[in-house]
Amino acid sequence: MTAPRPDPAIDVFCRVIDNYGDVGVSWRLATGLAARGARVRLFIDDAGPLQWMAPHGAAGVQVLPFDAPAEAQADVVVETFGCDPPPAYVQRMAERARPPVWINLEYLSAEAYVERSHGLPSPQRNGLMKWFFYPGFTPRTGGLLREPDLAAAQAAFDRDAWLAGLGLQRRPGERVVSLFAYAGAPFGELLRRLDDAPTLVLVCAGSSQAAALAQAPAALRQLRLHALPWLSQPDFDRLLWNCDLNFARGEDSIVRAMWAGAPFVWHIYPQHDDAHVAKLQALLQRMAAVDGTVAEPLQALWMAWNGLGPWPDAWPPAPAWRTASQAWRRALLPQPDLVTQLLQFCAAMAGRLE
Repeated sequence: MTAPRPDPAIDVFCRVIDNYGDVGVSWRLATGLAARGARVRLFIDDAGPLQWMAPHGAAGVQVLPFDAPAEAQADVVVETFGCDPPPAYVQRMAERARPPVWINLEYLSAEAYVERSHGLPSPQRNGLMKWFFYPGFTPRTGGLLREPDLAAAQAAFDRDAWLAGLGLQRRPGERVVSLFAYAGAPFGELLRRLDDAPTLVLVCAGSSQAAALAQAPAALRQLRLHALPWLSQPDFDRLLWNCDLNFARGEDSIVRAMWAGAPFVWHIYPQHDDAHVAKLQALLQRMAAVDGTVAEPLQALWMAWNGLGPWPDAWPPAPAWRTASQAWRRALLPQPDLVTQLLQFCAAMAGRLE
């Protein structure tokens, strides 16, 4: 492999499993790399979600079928979440005199093993080397996806104008809440509790939207529900910036909720071996270490929302919750973003291959 160039060629592979976190992360990664000057090919087995997630595509990103016949010419190959490129493509990688840097971009977690595993090599039987690259929340991880202009875009955002675009207007004293969760979430209990104060709930599209609307209490006192259409990634970010409280799910959405700086609640992807419980607790502990003011009520709420505990009697105090959320975002901002770290890591690994 040649030394890193200003415009490296990078192939990203993605398999869509059952929700949209995988394609969401892969698209943000691909566009982030292209924005830094890379020539990116995104190989994906189901590009359908990109029709609403990225209806206008992105300059510098070519989308191809997962198993499209293609030369393995890239300087860097990224497989997301261990999806493994097609065997024929891998074979062509192995036949090159100087193989590409091969990255397995792993799942996000705040657990301690991430620091131990980030950057470890994984020798392959065909002689290739694959490296584990872990996103994370500490300097010993690969960081989080974050665009360089994110803070400026957020500062220039007009909440009222964005709501007006949906045909909505915030009423005096009304809080605005986004709701994005897996279909099995206890929507009925949540909506009943949100009905304790004037609240506009913006319900994200998808199967969970139907579940949420179906479980809404028959008689609402102070709650307004609005079903959203599918949103592009930039508009999903604006949704989170707009809201006073965000219920996010999975990996891509929870990171965006952190950058929004408003209080947020995570509906984590449930795993059959309960591995998600440790992941949930690990993030709560890291957040509490930065600002533990609302740690106890926040843990109770997160656990209840994920079906892991009883519902608390009250919400975390809103001002303290917002302060803690903003402290968490400030704690993350000094960490170089994931695209920057990935490019630096690949440059270092390329040097080892020469």
